[in-house]
Amino acid sequence: MPSTSTLPGQRRRLRKVLIANRGEIAVRVARACADAGIATVSVYADPDRDALHVKLADEAFALGGMRAAETYLDAGKILDVARRSGADAVHPGYGFLSENADFARAVIEAGLVWIGPPPAAIEALGDKVTARHIAQRVGAPLVPGTADPVADADAVLAFADEHGLPVAIKAAYGGGGRGLKVARTREEIPELFDSAVREATAAFGRGECFVERFLDRPRHVETQCLADTAGNVVVVSTRDCSLQRRHQKLVEEAPAPFLSPEQESQLVEASKAILKAAGYVGAGTCEFLVGMDGTISFLEVNTRLQVEHPVTEEVAGIDLVREQLRLAEGEELGYDAVTTRGHSIELRINGEDPASGFMPAPGTITSLTWPSGPGVRVDSGIVGGDSVSGAFDSMLAKIIVTGATREQAIERARRALRETEIVGLPTVLPFHRSVLAEPDFVAADGAESFRVHTTWIETDYAERLRALPSTRPATPPPTPEPAEAEATERVVVEVGGKRLEVVIPAGLGISGGLRGAARRPVRRSAGRTAAAAGSNGASLTSPMQGTIVKVAVADGEIVQAGDLVVVLEAMKMEQPLVAHRAGRVHGMAAAVGQNVATGAVICQIDPMDDASVN
Repeated sequence: MPSTSTLPGQRRRLRKVLIANRGEIAVRVARACADAGIATVSVYADPDRDALHVKLADEAFALGGMRAAETYLDAGKILDVARRSGADAVHPGYGFLSENADFARAVIEAGLVWIGPPPAAIEALGDKVTARHIAQRVGAPLVPGTADPVADADAVLAFADEHGLPVAIKAAYGGGGRGLKVARTREEIPELFDSAVREATAAFGRGECFVERFLDRPRHVETQCLADTAGNVVVVSTRDCSLQRRHQKLVEEAPAPFLSPEQESQLVEASKAILKAAGYVGAGTCEFLVGMDGTISFLEVNTRLQVEHPVTEEVAGIDLVREQLRLAEGEELGYDAVTTRGHSIELRINGEDPASGFMPAPGTITSLTWPSGPGVRVDSGIVGGDSVSGAFDSMLAKIIVTGATREQAIERARRALRETEIVGLPTVLPFHRSVLAEPDFVAADGAESFRVHTTWIETDYAERLRALPSTRPATPPPTPEPAEAEATERVVVEVGGKRLEVVIPAGLGISGGLRGAARRPVRRSAGRTAAAAGSNGASLTSPMQGTIVKVAVADGEIVQAGDLVVVLEAMKMEQPLVAHRAGRVHGMAAAVGQNVATGAVICQIDPMDDASVN
């Protein structure tokens, strides 16, 4: 069987694309398909029933479930929708199943076009260990790392003893900062290894991790690439994505500023060699670290469209999603180089409170105003009135600003942020407004004053981060009820001979008339008020809505201030919750797998005499 659903030299025109994703990327793909005259099918989890990506597609099908594992990660359900809808292709977007070789193979075996690289290329490059082997084979620059995934924390300790600290523990099948932990001391390695495995398993279904020497304070630079079935590979542009929190990007720009011609040449040639060696087809990104001394080290290949692809589109004048569709149909690129123009900056707008360490913050958007004007683009998957749950990623939208120069792009970005208003839940807007005035980022004096690196937010900027104004509502909104608590019922009807599932308020029934249901859209309950923290100072409360993934202490155990108590997961990221005081734990109310609301009491920590605590 061929490795792609369209052979070299063959053409297969796409008629209907199933978009196996949600949020802004599903909206982005739907719009590109509409531009190309291709029909679209969206899928949705129960909380996304009224989402923008559902409304923009030509058809929409329920996946029946609340969380990613039972919806957007369920390959069987998605393929069933493709069959029922008559789709002839699947676009995976980013995240979820986009880098799952088994899913890509299942799509192709079902007779559908997979709008992505061949499964063999996903396997070779999606496994970071195998990708390192390919990079070594073609002569790409690399830092020391383990040849294969490590079995346990002891193997990480042995690597650290040989190569020194800090070390990076990285999910072999991960990406986007999930399953990535940086250990700076030997003592924290066991807990960080366990956390990396948990995050990798939860996000990608596999927990294998490898280890490599961590370059301290490096820049994150990448290349946006396109490849066709004839073996042609083009690097469309470079990007800088160094402004990150918890190893996830917040600000990206193209082209990557302040690189020497020699560095650019090295990045381009290494990227082309890696993708050609892997037999790559479609859009992909090669990521590198650039050390303070200028040393370049290959990091990984993202075998999909990147979140930050719009900045490349803006400077290159190329619609990368349209190119994905064209390449999936079997067309050749038709060009071997791209000339970029101007400078573009992307600001990720996440539902997080930067003043609280970028704590994820679900809620309901009560008011929403986006910017416009020269050089401003907004890619969004939300509208005013939407409820943002903690079940999925925290990104709400992206503001992309382009100018003739980097200086003009920054000026326009400042203006765009002044025009932006999101009310109802905390967002990262205060951070973006602040960072656009930071000398380390603005770099008015050029390369010598550009001092941003991948841990800059947690180090150089940490004090100013804590001083940012919070956008958390003065009165926290009620925590939304889970959708399964919603009083609804499902009715199957036929419209024009097509079988449709209709969700209506429970009790309305067929006798109540579907006409009434259409006038009265289903609304989720206003929800419960989050549990209040104890007034005696002994209560340890949850700072956010999330799911308990680890309980580190038991009733009766003595803890010191700062000791780990539980680990919460929300919006795909783990958040450790530590003891706020020394004392003895009692009334532990948390269990693994339990969902907790903002303000929920986790346990009590009763004070003790100093002698009995130490």
